[in-house]
Amino acid sequence: MSTSSRNIAEQATLRAFLNCYLREVEPGIYCGHVVGAGTQGLPATVDCVELPLASQQAMLRVELEYRSLTGCHRFGRLWLRRSREHGWRATEPFAAVLMLVHEIYRGFCRGDDERLRQQELELLTRLTDSYRQMMEHIDAGRQQPAPVHFIDTEQSVLFGHWLHPTPKSRQGMTDWQQRRYGPEQRGRFALHYFAASPELVRHRSAREQTVPQMVSALLGADADRLARTDGKLLLPMHPLQAEALLLQPAVQALMEAGRLEHLGPAGHAFTATSSVRTLYCEALPWMIKFSIPVRITNSLRRNRRHELDAGLIMDRLLQRTGFDRRYPAFGMIHDPAWITLDFPEQEESGFEVILRDNPFGGEAGRGVTSLAALTAEPLPGAPSALAGLIAGIAARDGDTPAMVCRRWFERYLDCALEPLICLYDEHGIALEAHQQNSLLRVTDGYPSAYYYRDNQGYYLSERYRDSLQALVPEAANLAALYYPDAEIRDRFAYYAVVNQVCAVVSRMGNDGLIDEASLLALLRRRLERLAERLHGAGRDFASSLLSRPFIPAKGNLLTRLYDVDELDADNEQAIYTRLPNPLCRDALKEVTHAVA
Repeated sequence: MSTSSRNIAEQATLRAFLNCYLREVEPGIYCGHVVGAGTQGLPATVDCVELPLASQQAMLRVELEYRSLTGCHRFGRLWLRRSREHGWRATEPFAAVLMLVHEIYRGFCRGDDERLRQQELELLTRLTDSYRQMMEHIDAGRQQPAPVHFIDTEQSVLFGHWLHPTPKSRQGMTDWQQRRYGPEQRGRFALHYFAASPELVRHRSAREQTVPQMVSALLGADADRLARTDGKLLLPMHPLQAEALLLQPAVQALMEAGRLEHLGPAGHAFTATSSVRTLYCEALPWMIKFSIPVRITNSLRRNRRHELDAGLIMDRLLQRTGFDRRYPAFGMIHDPAWITLDFPEQEESGFEVILRDNPFGGEAGRGVTSLAALTAEPLPGAPSALAGLIAGIAARDGDTPAMVCRRWFERYLDCALEPLICLYDEHGIALEAHQQNSLLRVTDGYPSAYYYRDNQGYYLSERYRDSLQALVPEAANLAALYYPDAEIRDRFAYYAVVNQVCAVVSRMGNDGLIDEASLLALLRRRLERLAERLHGAGRDFASSLLSRPFIPAKGNLLTRLYDVDELDADNEQAIYTRLPNPLCRDALKEVTHAVA
């Protein structure tokens, strides 16, 4: 198989899209495909999944190079047969993706024809954009050394979210902006600064420093040059957002009135983390999270006004629980400060900026990686980051890869999944702990600490409302974060288990290190022990994972098919689907379905 950037990106596009298609639209029929003569006069066959393309009077067969129990199959060759033809002929991966898109909108989607055609065009645009970006990132990634530091791993994910049909789609960025401001090519750039009349500015900090003091520290050597003597306050801004804001009539009116100035680029150089809009500078104790005028995967990325204070309140709430002292291997990366401008009759002005704790500056960032980077698909011929860790431990300790995998997985559950469930059990706080929001410290190879990030991803249990408000009365102001436990269990099951834990299971299986069923058995035993030991919402959650025949999963393809921006939907809710649950007591007897 060719290892050109185009071919690699085309295969990655097929894999992401087809795994979503099999989970959310059509499971297909498993079959064999004759590829030539085998031994002893018998035909040689390969395992395939066959997908009907009824509206096109055709059938598609896809070779299954690896069939995962937990969601990420690996595909090989493809064949197509038209109804008027007798034989199968080879077809290209991207051509197959286009046929599947056509089939979805002709055979599965219902609604106004004109709107469906617009949605189809939108999906095709994002598919092509994601494919193109992958090609460019692959060329750059081949020149990069193996990541060893937090920011290196943040910038190492070349193929994007493996549970998304258009994983590298970013609408609103030109090619040069992708190279400059995207994480994959490790561009470094200065923030832009605005100076605003103080009556326009709102800011809060849960730390000893005020936000203006924090902002001043971002300026470095430019602090004296931009020091204000007229009382105006400085606001940092992502260059992309600054450019968009300068085009807004309300901003232009404030500038004409002398109440707002654009000062241009200044201060320390920053670089993008995997989220694109959260920026890192190793010399500073904060990362900065901005709104940007870019639609990434499903959503336009904006800091919402209610999220600003939520970060401060949750920072205070989690500190008062004392949870970190009882679970020292579990950490939270807090968002303890924010600054913005108030515009009349607007919920958000676009100037909303969040300051996030940065515990990974300098040497402290060595050996820290997101689960997304650790489980990401590698370039052809290279091991995955997780496989590299396992191989290193096995060579060092003289153990087999399977032995190391079991021990690694148990330690991972110790510092990641078990504390997540205990936090929900003890305090009714569930976290949107998907791969990208989950960081591990693996300095010595094995997981020794877990960190959660993202102030958009808190779910507070209604049944714990009184106890949470007793700890922090301001928690009463977080009305949008309280949910019934039935809804929390669904979301928590998807993010923490389907998205995060199953990524580890699938990666180890894909890499041929251990069979996935062995890891699922370890996960089930851990959940059984938690269901016996815990007494609150966490016990109910663990029990539900063990007993429910289906498990909820976010339908990223379905969300894309109908062009839903989940951050604008009610309760920021994407479209969810149901998948067979391999942890269910009956399912573990014979796990045959994909989850994730």
